[in-house]
Order: sequence, then structure tokens, then C-alpha cells
Amino acid sequence: MGVSTSRTGPGVALVTVDFPPVNALPVKGWYALADAVRAAGRDPGVRCVVLTAEGRGFNAGVDIKELQRDPGPTSLIGANSACAAAFAAVYECEVPVVAAVAGHCLGGGIGLVGNADAIVAADDAVFGLPELDRGALGAATHLSRLVPQHLMRALYYTSRTVTAAELHAHGSVWRVVPRDGLLPAALELAGEIAAKDGTLVRLAKAAINGIDPVDVRRSYRFEQGFTFEANLGGVADRVRATFGKEDSP
Repeated sequence: MGVSTSRTGPGVALVTVDFPPVNALPVKGWYALADAVRAAGRDPGVRCVVLTAEGRGFNAGVDIKELQRDPGPTSLIGANSACAAAFAAVYECEVPVVAAVAGHCLGGGIGLVGNADAIVAADDAVFGLPELDRGALGAATHLSRLVPQHLMRALYYTSRTVTAAELHAHGSVWRVVPRDGLLPAALELAGEIAAKDGTLVRLAKAAINGIDPVDVRRSYRFEQGFTFEANLGGVADRVRATFGKEDSP
């Protein structure tokens, strides 16, 4: 259980997340993920990183039960900071990051894939932000990178999900493959990227980030301010108290 890094081929690092049963990450897990991605990107022998997960789904966001165990603001502040660190690590990784997504990709999972350079998805993958059902706000910044603006808003307000096929139709998912072909497909794309000159790949990543129309770090932190406001006002606790009483991934 935790976050591990391995080498799968020339120039490719595989970062794997494993927090059973649904990959809802505690604060330490988000920081471990951030550290692993940044370390892989700093490795001069790495030219592409593949981010994937074991188990039922790619990511179920923040560990809500960890927040419920802390009646004060400490765990929420920790979760906010840790998520911001992990999302930024993916975006700012010195080399391209390919997200390999199977099953559910919810909440914080959207922050990760929205900041990735490319997404390969299994045909059972679903993507969404159930934040309003979890007493939180955030990652609209990243969902906006996956779907058009009005669709993002409708998905956000309703907490609905979209399929990998739908995101492929919008051009935000590179390929949709059967689940057992997910990692090979992601590694194939990563291998194609890693075959390029390492210096040029790093320069390309920096250049593309530099022309991004939205400062994703600042935009996400702005959203998180409203999460904290909801917490201070009591509405977050009231909504979060219903967690676990309804179906979850």
C-alpha cells in the first residue's frame, strides 16, 4: 500500500498509487504522490512518467473519513495543501506525464488527470467531481481542461460523471482501450515520447506550460478558499456527515 516508482523501459518511469479499497488518499498519500512524481521528473534518465493506480479505480479523491475524524480545521488544511502539492507536481513535472486511468476518477483524481499531459483510459473509466455531495469545492480548474466550459459547469453542479468514450470525443483522452490493455497502451505512448531527445522534451514541457492560458496552481488555490469558507460556515460538515450513507465507488 502507498506510492511506488519503477522503471518500465528506456526513459519511462511508472508511478503507481495503491490505497485500498478505492484509492481515496490521506494527506500523507497526496504528499507521497507529489514527491514521487517530482523525483521521477528530476531523474535525468527519465523522459516520460506514467501515473497509474492499482485496485478498483484510479482515484476517489480525498479520504473523507480522515476529515470526519478531525472536528477541527487541521485535516482540511492538510488535505488542501497536500492536494495542491500533488496536482502541481504533475503539472510541473519536468517531463511529460501520461495518466493511465481505469475505473473511477473522482474529485482529486480529476486534479491529477487534468494536469497530466496526456490521458489513456480503460473503457470502464468514469470521470467526475462529486464535490458538492462531499461538502467541498475545487478542481473545476482541472475539469475545465477536459471538457468545454458549459459542460464543466453542468457536471460540477450535478456531480454527474462522464465516460472515457465521452472524453475521447472531446479530445481530452488520447485512447480508450479494454482494461487489460490499459498499461500497455499508456506505456506505448510514453515510450514514443521517451524516444525523443531528453533535453528537447524537457524544454517542450516548460514551453507548453509557459503558454498555458490559465495559471492552474493559482486558479485551484482560489477554489480551495471557498472550500475553507464552506467549512467555517458549517455547511461542509453538514454535507460530509452524509458520506458513507449513500452508494460510493
